[in-house]
Amino acid sequence: MQTRPSKTPKVLVLYAHPEPDSSVANQMMIKKIQSLDHVTVHDLYAHYPDFFIDVKTEQRLLLNHDVIVFHHPLYMYSCPALLKEWLDRVLCKGFAFGSGEALKGKVWRSVITAGGREDAFKASGYNRYPMSEILQPFELTAALCQMEWVEPLVLYWARRVPEMERYQHAEAYRQWLMNLTHDNHHRVGGQHGS
Repeated sequence: MQTRPSKTPKVLVLYAHPEPDSSVANQMMIKKIQSLDHVTVHDLYAHYPDFFIDVKTEQRLLLNHDVIVFHHPLYMYSCPALLKEWLDRVLCKGFAFGSGEALKGKVWRSVITAGGREDAFKASGYNRYPMSEILQPFELTAALCQMEWVEPLVLYWARRVPEMERYQHAEAYRQWLMNLTHDNHHRVGGQHGS
């Protein structure tokens, strides 16, 4: 019996870092994935330095992709300001939720870099909450848009981990993207918290 090859989903990486040149971890991760044919890396701060977001263009980008990756550093237990503006403007009622279901069935994965160690993100740690609870507003937004939430890929202590660990994390990110199919996009590759 012959099996049909699965088509690789198109991936949109919404990259939001206000100071990308100073981030060794994010630079490495973006370099690892930007050459993949099915991946579009969309640098929000490069496109919208004035914060005036072209909502219709962004919505068209979303419609043309199957997997949406929100790649950013953790800023004040959330995302950088431009990504928050993007979420508020682009994922609007009538398009992403309410009478609109444009994103229904698409995949949401957050790819996060955090300055603190993993053990700082627990009840007894400095940040008092695990990353899964801190990221709940994003998970709720995905649910509102009827998107499939995939476990976030988090690099803790991003600036201070050994370079080899950063490299392995970037490689796990690339491998997950390379191994996506419409049948297994929900399966996460690599190590959580590596």
